[in-house]
Amino acid sequence: MNAFGLQTRADMAPRNLSVLLVEDSRVLAERLRETLLSVPGVQLVATVDSEVDAVAALKRQPVDVVLLDLHLRQGTGFGVLRAIPSEQANKTVVIVLTNYDLAEYRRAAAALGARYFLDKLRDFDRLPTLLQQIGAELPGAPAAPDAPERDKLN
Repeated sequence: MNAFGLQTRADMAPRNLSVLLVEDSRVLAERLRETLLSVPGVQLVATVDSEVDAVAALKRQPVDVVLLDLHLRQGTGFGVLRAIPSEQANKTVVIVLTNYDLAEYRRAAAALGARYFLDKLRDFDRLPTLLQQIGAELPGAPAAPDAPERDKLN
């Protein structure tokens, strides 16, 4: 905003979608990093493999998206969901990406604030489109296609 309270071009400029990757498999984490870095407008903030490291990363730097595995080297994705600070919870989109596509896990993740629940094998290739859709919700971002309703938890 300028001195007159009007938006300037800098205020309207799109910003990158910041993503924290929480994945304990080194092979999959590398594949996800490559995928995330190939999506225009996405900035990978950090990659961690445990609940403690994920919580510490979120305390250091709030992010737009947490891409979250449920089974971690130490701790769980559910523990990460519980630890997201309340002031961040409404601003951070959590995408659960798991091999455990179970109804009870979906319900628990939704109850803890996850917005999307994806199966690693079936839904991996849809991740770039979903991130573009989330990024389009940022101020000044161009429109992107809507995510399929079946992935949304809320």
